[in-house]
Amino acid sequence: MYSLAGVALTLMVFLTGADVLLRYFRKPILGTYEIVALLGALMVGLSLPQASRVNAHVLMDFVTGRLPASLQKFFYVLTRVLGIILFIIIAWNLWLLGDDYRRASEGTLTLAIPLCPVAYTISICCAIEVIVLFLEILQGNKQEAEK
Repeated sequence: MYSLAGVALTLMVFLTGADVLLRYFRKPILGTYEIVALLGALMVGLSLPQASRVNAHVLMDFVTGRLPASLQKFFYVLTRVLGIILFIIIAWNLWLLGDDYRRASEGTLTLAIPLCPVAYTISICCAIEVIVLFLEILQGNKQEAEK
C-alpha cells in the first residue's frame, strides 16, 4: 500500500509538471485537476496505515510525558481506542458513499472517472488502520509485560 501511495505521489508530481509545461504551449492536459485530486486522496489513504505503524505522525507529549507511567499507558490506550472508533466510522461511511457513487454512476465532471473505486479503496485503508491501531494496543501491552 505504501508503494502504491508513492506511485500516486510520483504520478501527481509528473502530471502537474507536465500540465504546467504544456500550458506554456497552450496545450494543457485535460482533467489534470481531477486526476491529481483523486491521486491525492488515494495517496493519503494508502499511506495512512504504514505512517501509523512506523509512528511517522506528530507526537505532542509535552503534557502526557510528565505524567506517571500508569496514566501515560491509559492515555496511550485511550487514544488508540478513540482512533479505532473514528476509523470504523470513517470506513463505514466511505463504503456507503462508494455504494451511492456506484448506484448513481457518479464520476468526475471532465473525464467521468468513476468515484466509487476511490471511496472503496480509502474505506479499506481506514479498515486496515483500525487493525494497525488494535495491534498497537496489543503490542503496547506486550511491551509492558516484558518490563
